[in-house]
Amino acid sequence: MIRIYNTLSQQKEDFQPIQPGKVRMYVCGMTVYDYCHLGHARVLVAFDVITRYLRHRGYDVHYVRNITDIDDKILRRADENGETFTDLTDRMIRAMHEDERRLGVQAPDEEPKATDFIDEIIAMIHQLIHKGHAYAADNGDVYFSVDSFDGYGKLSKKKLEDLLAGARVDVEQAKKSPADFALWKAAKPGEVSWPSPWGDGRPGWHIECSAMSTKCLGDTFDIHGGGPDLLFPHHENEIAQSECATGHHFVNTWMHAGAIRVNKEKMSKSLGNFFTIREILDSYPPEVVRYFLVSSHYRSQVDYSEDNLVEAGQTLERLYHALRGVIPGKNVPESDYDRQFHEVMDDDFNTAGAISVLHGVAGALNQARRDGDEDRIRELAAVLVRLGGVLGLLQQDPEAFFKAGVPDDLSAEQIEAMIEARATARKEKNFAEADRIRDELQEKGIILDDSREGTSWRRG
Repeated sequence: MIRIYNTLSQQKEDFQPIQPGKVRMYVCGMTVYDYCHLGHARVLVAFDVITRYLRHRGYDVHYVRNITDIDDKILRRADENGETFTDLTDRMIRAMHEDERRLGVQAPDEEPKATDFIDEIIAMIHQLIHKGHAYAADNGDVYFSVDSFDGYGKLSKKKLEDLLAGARVDVEQAKKSPADFALWKAAKPGEVSWPSPWGDGRPGWHIECSAMSTKCLGDTFDIHGGGPDLLFPHHENEIAQSECATGHHFVNTWMHAGAIRVNKEKMSKSLGNFFTIREILDSYPPEVVRYFLVSSHYRSQVDYSEDNLVEAGQTLERLYHALRGVIPGKNVPESDYDRQFHEVMDDDFNTAGAISVLHGVAGALNQARRDGDEDRIRELAAVLVRLGGVLGLLQQDPEAFFKAGVPDDLSAEQIEAMIEARATARKEKNFAEADRIRDELQEKGIILDDSREGTSWRRG
């Protein structure tokens, strides 16, 4: 039985999908006005692993992750760039998909865009007005009436009276209450818009996800996920408007990934510690970045630093070292390591524990090498590759992993020739020349590993 921490109940619960054997999951995706940053990578990788593991355990998963392709930030950035909002969003969506592929993130089953669901959004707003949960204001906007929903605050544990006490009374005079939020925004002069019963305008941010998720997955579905900053108000507002519109319970299990900190400070552009995924991948191999993110539990806070990434690269190398020169066996049955892996992952997708299991397999594999047990070596290599694949790791050829990122001015053939020259120098007991060659390669970022089988190399 898989147990998942439910933000709604604030405790771990046995996961029982609505339809046995099938999982319907929705995760809030990107607002595509800029390149994806490290916080986005955290969410992308976390829910990619969750999806992979559910499928590994035999569930039929229908994974939906939306794209917000219309909002204030998008319109503002497009205006600053002197381009149409669709040119901007199309470009950023392509970039997002490039980043995902490099990180080994599998595509969701559906990736709805807000602008493709305008009719569904308008229909949901109309339903909310009809049921007395929303109202059209004099300024052309349509607002959700928060005090019409008794359950408001049940996800975030915030009380409506506290929210009202902290609200500015002079903001949005068109609202009946300061806590009310926009479902439809009247278009400003020259702004992109769609026709509606309340005038030309565009959807508010929160209503997009309610319309898309219920259209793709139904009025009630199993899992809704996202980043930590979405819990309030976005997900709280989704619950209110969805349950008021459909009359049904919205989501059974709410999941939120942990935040990213940079050198123990909150990541933000104002602090100058804000990194896009592609900036980081310019300096570190994608699998190292993925390993860094996976090595912490998805709900935990992750501290990004150069030292932590270097350490992640070194520990990932140890796993690939175990696989080096081994052809994994085929049709290897489930082992005790598989059962250990399942035990920790069944406990709220504990990837940190799963990584420990992988290193246990690698240690046993290395011992089998020392013992010369070829059958055991191939068996353990198959287990390591199989379990690593559930986390999106260890699917490269080890030699390709170690030799990726070699300096442009040094070919693999040149490295092999230098290794051969070093071997000749060692045979001739010219250790000074052998050390000189090793040091020259090391200066170029190439590390030599000597063993009984000979000398192999990897990028440093």
